[in-house]
Amino acid sequence: MPAPITSTTRAHAASPPGASYGAALTLLSSLFFMWGFITVINGTLLPHLRSVFELSYFQTTLIESVWFIAYFFASIPSAKLIERVGYQRAMVIGLAMMAGGALLMVPAAKIPSYGVTLFALFVIASGITLLQVAANPYVAVVGSPETASSRLNLVQAFNSAGATLAPLFGGYLILGRTTSGTAAAGVTLTPAERLADAQSVVLPYLIVAAVLAVLAIVIARFPLPAMGAATQRSAKADRKGHSLWAHRNLVLGIPAIFIYLIAEIGVGNLFINFVSQPDIGNLTHQQASNYLFLLWGGMMVGRLVGAFAMQKMDAGHALAIASVGAFVVMIVATFATGQAAMWALIAVGLFHSIMFPTIFTLGIKGLGPLTEEGSGLLIMAIAGGALVAVQGVLADAYGLQWSFLLTAVCELYILFYALWGSKVTNPIADVPTDTDVFK
Repeated sequence: MPAPITSTTRAHAASPPGASYGAALTLLSSLFFMWGFITVINGTLLPHLRSVFELSYFQTTLIESVWFIAYFFASIPSAKLIERVGYQRAMVIGLAMMAGGALLMVPAAKIPSYGVTLFALFVIASGITLLQVAANPYVAVVGSPETASSRLNLVQAFNSAGATLAPLFGGYLILGRTTSGTAAAGVTLTPAERLADAQSVVLPYLIVAAVLAVLAIVIARFPLPAMGAATQRSAKADRKGHSLWAHRNLVLGIPAIFIYLIAEIGVGNLFINFVSQPDIGNLTHQQASNYLFLLWGGMMVGRLVGAFAMQKMDAGHALAIASVGAFVVMIVATFATGQAAMWALIAVGLFHSIMFPTIFTLGIKGLGPLTEEGSGLLIMAIAGGALVAVQGVLADAYGLQWSFLLTAVCELYILFYALWGSKVTNPIADVPTDTDVFK
């Protein structure tokens, strides 16, 4: 929430965007890349921690739940911090928090401690939340509303690029250097082997911390252009008579984001354990991480295709097609065996690809001066990923494969939102100002 627009701000914003606008989006793309990368490292970290600490599926998914609980608790404080220090400084603080959390993984591995690991991941996720609150609405509103979904899908493709590379990084530096990562499924480790395996996370997270520190310095020195009026918090008098809850697309979009995150995170975090099973892929965890690369690679390709397709195609229709495709492949993954089940689970990445950015842009459509507040609620809904622990409970009780029926049910709500829930009600027009220079 930036400060009120002054004459200085107006003069800066009215300058020709040109190269500075493109450079700003490129820099923001690097943020999307990094938080996608760090989030998906968890896909290789979780099977590693499951072996080191001898965890149940519930305890394993609880690690990811703590990660996404951070979105719930950090979203509102993040918005208040942005209001106090501005977007640019908030981004630097977010990157510093992420770097600090990455460094906390070092003592967590040395002890080793399940509790310290949970705390370190919570700190990293809180930093990512701060970046998300700033960057997603920025990209959504800097151009024409008609192409907002296309634009956010394009930048989110960099998020998927980071997610695509993360399994290779984690597979090589974490799983590839451990006994649990290179052993056949079901092997029991000795206490000495578990202690040695715990140390494998030190080098990867030191590298991550160093990269985040460099990026924070670059962001701090970069002249980010002023944002458009749609991202400015309106004065209380200007917002009088407008209610966020009068907008069906937002009200139903919040649970859509929440439910979608349950589906995406459940697939990503249980993927390695699933395809490693003898009746599915019969792979080691390290080998399975290479197939996780394909899952996230499908999301990157899907977002690139979606970015161009939605310049011509209605975003709601594209979301409906994606949800039907995701439902079909999840049913195959649940009831098939062998290669068919494995490749069906990989294919869901392609259909999940456009869901988050498309739901987000449909959710804030027509909010006008309430865009920033609506965006904050949608980012808070990312906390839905915390309910991946529910899938962990189902996996412990009924088997890992049957737990993916939960994912299939989630896809049906996304279909409902695409066909009906995303329809805009009571749209509010933006108040045009000379700060809207990126249209």
